[in-house]
Amino acid sequence: MPDLTAVKTALRAQRIELPSWAFGNTGTRFKVFAQPGVPRTPQEKIDDAAQVHKFTGVAPAVAVHIPWDTVDDYAALSGHAAAGGVAIGTVNANVFQDDDYKLGSVCNPDPRVRRKAVAHLLECVDIMDATGSRDLKLWFADGTNYPGQDDIRSRQDRLAGALAEVYQRLGPAQRMLLEYKLFEPSFYTTDVPDWGTSLLHCMTLGPRAEVVVDTGHHAPGTNIEFIVALLLRAGRLGGFDFNSRFYADDDLMVGAADPFQLFRILHEVAAADALRPEAGIAFMLDQCHNIEPKIPAQIRSVMNVQEATAKALLIDTRALAAAQQAGDVLAANAALMDAYNTDVRPLLAGLREDMGLDPDPIAAYQRSGYAGKIVADRVGGTPASWGS
Repeated sequence: MPDLTAVKTALRAQRIELPSWAFGNTGTRFKVFAQPGVPRTPQEKIDDAAQVHKFTGVAPAVAVHIPWDTVDDYAALSGHAAAGGVAIGTVNANVFQDDDYKLGSVCNPDPRVRRKAVAHLLECVDIMDATGSRDLKLWFADGTNYPGQDDIRSRQDRLAGALAEVYQRLGPAQRMLLEYKLFEPSFYTTDVPDWGTSLLHCMTLGPRAEVVVDTGHHAPGTNIEFIVALLLRAGRLGGFDFNSRFYADDDLMVGAADPFQLFRILHEVAAADALRPEAGIAFMLDQCHNIEPKIPAQIRSVMNVQEATAKALLIDTRALAAAQQAGDVLAANAALMDAYNTDVRPLLAGLREDMGLDPDPIAAYQRSGYAGKIVADRVGGTPASWGS
């Protein structure tokens, strides 16, 4: 049986990064639903993220999205985060909302637009320098809607050239994380549609270019843990964007749609001894809280990841390996199912108490009065919203 002390040590060391944009007003393609008390500034987003870390103890970093989180002084923003007990994490670039990017950004046939896009990516590296951030995360909406619209190979050449220029600008301790997405908003071809395309570009760039797996960016039925296992084997899994999907890229709370899938993914990570922060994998949430309150939704999401991780760590790996070696299909599957069916909530509640935290983070947050305070205090100004 697994050593519970080792399991608790691993869970205590776990780090889950929060997305600044998840604290603002968000919605569907048809409507953004406003909530009272949402942040109006990047600083207020960080304040809300600090509450999630305060009650969970494992979410000490906040990813920012540029230009949604643009400020005049990024060193001061980093200082604001530190004062709240958190840090600026991944810097996310945005080359998909400007009108110039209608036909793509770094893959656009117009060299002027490509230069504009690359300049923004380089600006994001400057922001990394100012905030002490390690990771630059890139997602491109680039692609085409119709056959013949553009030359597929030429677009890959343009992409490769842009990535190479930005990669050369990175500092020695910085990384480039390249995300992929099957479709949307481009419906005929997407320039980075899958993990293989992302990996090919990363392998060409060098060892500090790695792949990001967004758990919502796959076709129905895709075996995501297989992708994770291969990227781990290649040493090229840079991070996750955790969320859930029922149909397409739904951006629902992680573990909400298919908690067993999340468990299987984290089993592969644990089996590769890659849960440790030193392994370098960024475990980030990337979600769109349309109807649920923002801060409790982030707390619940962190707890979902913790629960899936705890179950993955409780797998009897010796029994599993013996069953696999013996070709005992049912026993091997049972080793996973026994761990998955374990109620780990008491284990995690005890761990939180050991860490000086309330065993029930959501109840503790509700009692804190913070929700009422921000509704009362954040009057006037422009609430942060999806896309701003």
